[in-house]
Amino acid sequence: MAYTSHLRVALYARVSTLDRGQDPETQLIQLREYAQRRNFEIVGEFIDFASGTSEERKHYKQMMEAAKKRKLDVVLVWRYDRFARSTQALANALKEFKILGIDFISYQENIDTTTPTGELIFHVMASLAQFESSLISERVKAGMQRAKAQGKNISRPKLAKNKLNQIMELKQQGLSMNQISIQSGVAYGTVYNYLAKNKS
Repeated sequence: MAYTSHLRVALYARVSTLDRGQDPETQLIQLREYAQRRNFEIVGEFIDFASGTSEERKHYKQMMEAAKKRKLDVVLVWRYDRFARSTQALANALKEFKILGIDFISYQENIDTTTPTGELIFHVMASLAQFESSLISERVKAGMQRAKAQGKNISRPKLAKNKLNQIMELKQQGLSMNQISIQSGVAYGTVYNYLAKNKS
């Protein structure tokens, strides 16, 4: 996205349930000041009190919905681990933003996709996330082969029924597999396999 003033920005802050005594205002004060310096128009502040792995980040989901409806141009967070639970989750979200034409800024890490340098960092992070995913996949395969050789049951645990229902509902809403993976918190490959087996 070309750099212009008066871009509409959404501020996202999260305080973990483990970080007792923390106040999201610590993050928001700096984000508001940064937005003012950049001449951004703040269109919403989305605050969650939840762990990074929690599926109950309702304000995160609301922000993503606003993004899909093109109600904002930039997502501004204090630090990327306040926003995403892993490098892979961050890369998936950034990919989603790129498709929607939305920029992402992480205040502490100075990641800013409105700049050429930020774009480069995004591509590096996406590559690292893919590399990380490949390493995990290789380790899982090696572990499964070892378990199989030892005669252990290596079948994967089934997804909870509410998760399966959520995947189908999101698919019926016309969301892409990547969007479904992000919103449901279920791995992309699992979503793909489940939908492939349940084509209507």
